[in-house]
Amino acid sequence: MEKGENKEGGLEAPIRHPIDWKSPEFHNQDALYHELERVFDHCHGCRRCVSLCNSFPTLFDLVDQSSTMEVSGVDQQDYWKVVDQCYLCDLCYQTKCPYIPPHSWNIDFPLLMLRAKSVKFQQGRVTNSEKILSSTDAVGKLAGIPIIVNVVNAVNKSKPARKVLDKLLGVHPEAGIPTYHSKTLRKTLRKRLQGESLASDHCAQVTEKTTGKVALFTTCYGNYNAPDLGEDLVQVLKHNQIPVTLVAREQCCGMPKMELGDLESVAKAKEANIPHLVALVDAGWDIIAPVPSCVLMFRQALPLMFPDDDQVQKVANAFFDPFEYLMLRHQGGLLNTEFKQSLGKVAYHVACHQRVQKIGLKTKACLQLIPDTEVTVIERCSGHNGTYGVKSKFYKTARKLGRPVVNKVIQSDADHYGSDCPMAGKFIEHALADGSTTSHPISLVRKAYGI
Repeated sequence: MEKGENKEGGLEAPIRHPIDWKSPEFHNQDALYHELERVFDHCHGCRRCVSLCNSFPTLFDLVDQSSTMEVSGVDQQDYWKVVDQCYLCDLCYQTKCPYIPPHSWNIDFPLLMLRAKSVKFQQGRVTNSEKILSSTDAVGKLAGIPIIVNVVNAVNKSKPARKVLDKLLGVHPEAGIPTYHSKTLRKTLRKRLQGESLASDHCAQVTEKTTGKVALFTTCYGNYNAPDLGEDLVQVLKHNQIPVTLVAREQCCGMPKMELGDLESVAKAKEANIPHLVALVDAGWDIIAPVPSCVLMFRQALPLMFPDDDQVQKVANAFFDPFEYLMLRHQGGLLNTEFKQSLGKVAYHVACHQRVQKIGLKTKACLQLIPDTEVTVIERCSGHNGTYGVKSKFYKTARKLGRPVVNKVIQSDADHYGSDCPMAGKFIEHALADGSTTSHPISLVRKAYGI
């Protein structure tokens, strides 16, 4: 049967089962191995996902090199080699696999990998360095302390220091590491946006799907590493007469911990964030975050982990990708399309965690509203993939995965290039190594507005 086909031969919409992470069976290693073998056997016979990431080539090599040339001939301990290569991009489920539920084979490869990662974490087989790298909020707060921030940024640019960092944290000496800022986005915007909520109801213009006023969830990366991106987003929103406020308090969305398999930490982040977000939704605010992974976390991952939590679902329904939001405003006739300058040729990389939100190419659609602007769309993995692309054990593979994207940018001869994911954009910039600088699409829109 093909994707979504039922036993009677009719077609049904794909579904996704909740993550039953509280069940004792979820962390039972024997049950996990049984399910891994079952799914791996189907994947081995299909092989459609071979080009997506390194999990599938790793699996197929293990099978092809086994004595039986079947999954049954693969040592179960080698299953972890496949699991370690998965960074939960979700593309196999969303774009390739024909056997996702309600198909009788019931394959959800990313959630199976998440289950395996959770088992590995519970068994204490995750290193302290991996725990540190996934603590993006804590690292950002420490690295962003005045004076300390200068030391951190200098160390990250020092070749001798990077060799030490490789030994201590397993960060590849050549991997690009983001700059940290003591003047964070939240510090910058807190005073500027003070009182915004008081006047918001007087100027907000409602559309069918938007309230016309936005609360910004800055994200760890947006707050500590790319405050300019958040500034650009705020300016674009305000240029479109959209009132903006900050989420009162925020912690990491939990995606880095989820990728590590630390689901209890994800739950703690949810408990810290959801009450503040619900209060905003109840007050009539829509919510936007400038990083696709964080949007995905609130819209899809948390509802799968907490399917019976109405508050989580309420937040999910009010969370938007920035360009999705702008194009919804455009549908309502409320987007300012008076752009003052063209952008020329733009090489636009679609972030994986945006693609799987199934919102379409809203960024491309928005950029094409700008006169004399030509957009080349690149829908492949950049190789960044959370902390995957900076780890010494995965760095070369990450660069290999991103090579087609880099080649496409070069071939496009673009005036600008960038990705919805600012980290992916930086990874492409790092791989190009030609002195050019990535530009986030929202920053390009601000440039086109001339504001």
